[in-house]
Amino acid sequence: MARRSGFGTQLQAARRQEITPEMEKVSAKESVPAEVIMQRIAAGTVVIPANPAHRNLDPVGIGSGLTVKVNVNLGRSPTSSCLSEEVEKVRSAIRYGADAVMDLSTGPGIDSVRLAVLEASTAPVGTVPVYQAAETVERFEDLSEDDLLGVLSKQAVQGVDFMTIHAGLLRSHIPLASRRRIGIVSRGGALMARWMMAHERENPFYSRFDEVLRIAAEHDVTLSLGDGLRPGCLSDASDEAQFAELDTLGELTRRAWDAGVQVMIEGPGHVPFDQIESNMKRQKQVCGGAPFYVLGPLVTDIAPGYDHITGAIGATMAAFCGADFLCYVTPKEHLGLPDLEDVRTGLVAFRIAAHAADIARRHPGARDRDDRMSDARFRFDWETQFSLALDPDRAREYHAMTLPAAEHLKSEYCSMCGEKYCAMRNSAIATGRKNR
Repeated sequence: MARRSGFGTQLQAARRQEITPEMEKVSAKESVPAEVIMQRIAAGTVVIPANPAHRNLDPVGIGSGLTVKVNVNLGRSPTSSCLSEEVEKVRSAIRYGADAVMDLSTGPGIDSVRLAVLEASTAPVGTVPVYQAAETVERFEDLSEDDLLGVLSKQAVQGVDFMTIHAGLLRSHIPLASRRRIGIVSRGGALMARWMMAHERENPFYSRFDEVLRIAAEHDVTLSLGDGLRPGCLSDASDEAQFAELDTLGELTRRAWDAGVQVMIEGPGHVPFDQIESNMKRQKQVCGGAPFYVLGPLVTDIAPGYDHITGAIGATMAAFCGADFLCYVTPKEHLGLPDLEDVRTGLVAFRIAAHAADIARRHPGARDRDDRMSDARFRFDWETQFSLALDPDRAREYHAMTLPAAEHLKSEYCSMCGEKYCAMRNSAIATGRKNR
C-alpha cells in the first residue's frame, strides 16, 4: 500500500524504495509503473514538486520518460494587475491545461497574492524568492545574506512546491556577461550580480547553498536552479558566460542530490534554432540527466507581439531533443504584463509544442487523441472534435462564427469549402465510405 513518508522528500523516499501517494498518482496519469517512477526519482531524472503544505495539490511528474509539461508564469507587477486578476489567471491556466504555475509577483502585497494562488491552484506552484526579498528594501544591495535566505524559508512554509534559485551565477562570471550585446536579462540574475558587486562577496545562494538545501529538504521544495546568465538575444547564445554558469549548476545538482533534494535545471532563453539540440545535450550531460526546464527558447529576436509563436517553435525542438518542462511565452513577452487572454494564448501555443514533441518522441499513446480527432473529422462529429481540441472553447467559437446556429453542429462541411467542395464529403462519395 502506497503511503506518504512522515518525513523527508520524494527523493529520500524513492531511495528507501518507498512508493508515495504522489508517485502513485503520477504513475496513473502517465501510464508508467509506480516502481519506474520511483526509480527515476531516485536517479534524479524525474521530480515531483510537492510541498506537503500545498494542501490541494494534484501532483505532477517532470522528467525522463514522462510527457512534456508546460508552466505558466503569472503574478502582479508594481504597475499592473491585482490579486483577483491573478487568481483568475490561475483558474484559466488550470482550465486550459497548465501543468504548473509560477507566481512571479512584484510590488506590494506579495504574500496575499501567493497565498491566493496556492489556494486556487491544484497544479504545483513555483516562485522566484529573490523578487520578494527585493520588495523589503529600497536598494537591493541593502539586503543581508540572512534576509535572502529568510525569504526562502518563509515561502517554503507557505507551501511553494518549487523555487528558482540563482545559485549558479558566481562573482567570477560577471565579467563574462559584460562582454555580451545585452548583458544579463534574468531579473533574478541581474539583482544577484548587483548584490555581489556592491558587497564584493560571492553569491550567498552559492556560498550558503547547504542552508538552501536544508530549507528545501525540510519542506520538500524542488529546487529549480535558475539560469541567471541565460542569453537574452541570439547574439549572446551559447557563450562563455552561459556555459560557465551551467558548469556550476552541474556541481550544485550533485550537491542537491547528496542532500536528498529534488532538483531541475533552467535553460537558455534566446537560442538560434540550429543551436538548440547541442544546448539540450550539453545540459543533460553536465547535470547528470536532471530534468531540464526550458525558458523559450526564442529562435528570433524580431517578433514582439508574436513571441508565443517564436517561443513555441524553439520549445518544440527543445522538447524533441530532451527538454522536460517548457515555460510558456505569451504575445506580451518583452512588451508588458500578460492579461487573461495572453495567458490562454501562450499556454495553448506551448501545449501544442509539448504535444508535438511527445508525438515525435513516440511517447506511448501520445497520438491517440490525434487519431480520434481525425476519425471525428471524417464523420463530421463536431462535438467530439471540440472535446478533443486543446482549446475546446476556441474551436467551438470559430466553427459557430460562420454558419447559422441551427446548422453548424449537424453540417457535413465547414465554411471554408462549403458542401459542394468539401474534400472529405466528396472522397466518401467517391469511395463509397460513409462519413456518418
